[in-house]
Amino acid sequence: MPYFCKLIASPVGMLTLVASDQGLTAILWENDNPQRVRLPPLTENNQHPLLLETERQLNDYFAGRRQRFDLPLDFVGTEFQKKVWAALVAIPFGETRSYGEIARQIGHPQAVRAVGAANGRNPLSIVAPCHRVIGANGKLTGFAGGLAIKAFLLNIEAGEAGNAQQLK
Repeated sequence: MPYFCKLIASPVGMLTLVASDQGLTAILWENDNPQRVRLPPLTENNQHPLLLETERQLNDYFAGRRQRFDLPLDFVGTEFQKKVWAALVAIPFGETRSYGEIARQIGHPQAVRAVGAANGRNPLSIVAPCHRVIGANGKLTGFAGGLAIKAFLLNIEAGEAGNAQQLK
């Protein structure tokens, strides 16, 4: 199956959008660890309809005009990872959840660390909002894009989009 990509500028730096024929597969950070989300070879396609629509919806999100993404998603991972990622998509805009809450939600209350590991490998940052997952103590915890970007995204969702400045 072919995978297509498009590089876009955003307030959080350059993002690489990746899609298959089934849906959006990945949103990768500018300095993403190549081992975090493993992908087959990509073909650049700046006119791919799904990648263009993803770019439009991300721009709306960053501008504070979108609270929910309406895109076909093609998660590639284990069944457990897919359960965690589906739980991420279900976190309402402007809300947060702990790793423990996600573990309980997916029926694996003892799997808090495994939920954290799956969260760290979430291929669809922003759209599957792993930035909405925080520590049990309410503090920001690890994030592939960095804690400053995690805080930036949470600030957008707190209604501060008009005051948010470009990070990069």
